[in-house]
Amino acid sequence: MIKKENESYLSEVISKLTEHKMAMAGLVVILLEIVLVIVLPLVLKLNPYDSDYAAFFAAPSSAHILGTDAIGRDVFARLIYGGRTSLLVGFCSTIISCAIGVPLGLIAGYFRGKAEIAIMRVADVFMSFPSIVLILVLVAVVGPSIWSVTLVIGVLGWTQFARLIYANVLSVSEKEYVESARAIGTPDFKIITGYILPNSFAPILIAITFQMASAILMESSLSFLGMGVQPPGASWGNMLYDAQSITVLSKRLWIWIPPGIALLVTVLSINFLGDGIRDALDPKIKI
Repeated sequence: MIKKENESYLSEVISKLTEHKMAMAGLVVILLEIVLVIVLPLVLKLNPYDSDYAAFFAAPSSAHILGTDAIGRDVFARLIYGGRTSLLVGFCSTIISCAIGVPLGLIAGYFRGKAEIAIMRVADVFMSFPSIVLILVLVAVVGPSIWSVTLVIGVLGWTQFARLIYANVLSVSEKEYVESARAIGTPDFKIITGYILPNSFAPILIAITFQMASAILMESSLSFLGMGVQPPGASWGNMLYDAQSITVLSKRLWIWIPPGIALLVTVLSINFLGDGIRDALDPKIKI
């Protein structure tokens, strides 16, 4: 009976999500981007590092469909590879944040006591620092690269997941089925994995999407400031860095408009998907 109820609830959530037009549009865009950043470099043999020394700041043409940058590198190739970088950082850093925050939140909410005090006070300390300042300092110490940026963003993003799962665990732990499981001597690990986590994880799915969008924006910001992906590596952030002069902003629009639009569309699509998941999981909302 419980299995059928779970299957019915899951099918209802999926049905509501598929009816959410903006969420489906966002999902299609994200999946399309993933396919493009993986397939196009192989099919078109794109190279974001090669320079065409006869075409510095060349306007879009048949040879370079989005033109070239200040040293003759193809903007389209760098745009595709920059998308690969942004999606990789967003996905991997979110996985790291979730892997750290969810277990700590479960421990704090279920066992309470000293574990709760220690974990939640550490979370408060992390949240008391301006995130961008702390990330800049840590990246400067570790050294700017795609992997250091991913690791730092991931490690510093755990507090959101920990506090969210902690609040849900406090509520779920008081349910009758959890009390019954404790009364018959069910091990704590089985209670946490079999009862607490499945009934507390729905908000985490929503947080994952928004954390991923935030991580992509953070990586682009760090690259724009010169503390993220380092040249000649391609990133939407360091592509936008090349558009700091008035000449480029006003006369060489192909340098900064494509990465700007790509960043905007990607973040909006992820946020639309997150909104759709939130609405699908909320039984009070009728889509």
